[in-house]
Amino acid sequence: MSRIGKAVISIPSGVSVDVSKGNFVTVKGARGSLTEQINPELNIKIEDGTLSVERPTDQKRHRELHGLSRSLINNMMTGVSSGFSKQMELVGVGYRVSNTGNLLELLIGYSHPIYFMIPSEIKLTTKMEKGENPTIIMEGSDKQLLGQVCAKIRTYRKPEPYKGKGIKFTGESIRRKAGKTSGKK
Repeated sequence: MSRIGKAVISIPSGVSVDVSKGNFVTVKGARGSLTEQINPELNIKIEDGTLSVERPTDQKRHRELHGLSRSLINNMMTGVSSGFSKQMELVGVGYRVSNTGNLLELLIGYSHPIYFMIPSEIKLTTKMEKGENPTIIMEGSDKQLLGQVCAKIRTYRKPEPYKGKGIKFTGESIRRKAGKTSGKK
């Protein structure tokens, strides 16, 4: 039995959950509404302020979907009640970031600035403080969308292992390599 799948999800106060035909799960809360289709073979039960996901058999396919479905629903509930936040920093000399609404402008060592439009579901803020690395802060209720946007921004300049320059998540440690040593005596 999946330890993640059999865990019961408690529904937070102020959050409503609706399971419609075709196993469409809609979660509504203070931060908006999210909808996800769960595999129709799985059973979703709501009782006494808790939600549980049950699988019909022990087939490999059902076991795979059990924990995944439970995690997706749990992330939706967390997103509409408290939300998710990701913070990225630009490490490098001359790297800058700014935003106009949801249009992100990155100056990261190329001959031209990079403009990236952030989806309207995500709230974007940037910080440029003296003595600290430029920071991008994104907040949203959809964890999957937030992660995809962060991954896309990171692809513009991945952190390299020699000097650590690039776009990285705050608190992330980059494995560093030793550079070449001189062969002269």
